[in-house]
Amino acid sequence: MKVARQVKIIEIIENNLIETQEDLAQALKDTGFAVTQATISRDIKELKLIKITSKVGIQHYAPLKDISTIYNERVTAVFRESVLTVDYVENNIVLRTLPAMAQAAALAIDGLEWSEIVGTIAGDDTIFVLIRDRELVPEIAGKFKKLMK
Repeated sequence: MKVARQVKIIEIIENNLIETQEDLAQALKDTGFAVTQATISRDIKELKLIKITSKVGIQHYAPLKDISTIYNERVTAVFRESVLTVDYVENNIVLRTLPAMAQAAALAIDGLEWSEIVGTIAGDDTIFVLIRDRELVPEIAGKFKKLMK
């Protein structure tokens, strides 16, 4: 029963924006599962469900497996909000940011774990990104520009 219920929970949250435990309990009841708030709470914990914000601003439950998607969205948000220009020379890419935003943007770059990037150095409003292969610099600069859009 527990496994079937938890499979149904995943199905429900993948197909609906479930905002609260009460909403989840009602959706389960609608499909024939009699549950209590305590059961829902335990299932949420065991399934490692998290709350994320939808594109329309609604907080809802999602499986933890979506964490990489969430991280990538946040990285993109950091770029959109802080990186102003992208330039390059040799095997270095130089990103100009709003004042005091270079550290956050560099941390986001490091978190991308792109194998082409050796590392970053960030000041107050400038980031130097060292690229492993000079031939790849224009491609990586282009990827950064796409993150800014």
